[in-house]
Amino acid sequence: MARRKSWRDMSRGQRFMLMGSGALNMALLGAAQRSIAKTPDSQIRGKKALWRAAAFINFFGPLSYFIFGRRRNAGAAGKATIKR
Repeated sequence: MARRKSWRDMSRGQRFMLMGSGALNMALLGAAQRSIAKTPDSQIRGKKALWRAAAFINFFGPLSYFIFGRRRNAGAAGKATIKR
């Protein structure tokens, strides 16, 4: 059975990648939680509580919320608003 690598056993590049992926995961989690909080219930597929819980599943939770959990506004897609 292989021994798990400790922090000291990792190279500098491996440590950097681990810290970077952790930071990216936290950023995705924060963005998903903020989006869930600010988006009206009618614009989210399913229940907000379920999406909040699912967002805590590594990268897959927040990404699945952004891909599948939000409803697209058909009228606003591709239209630019011009302010006069």
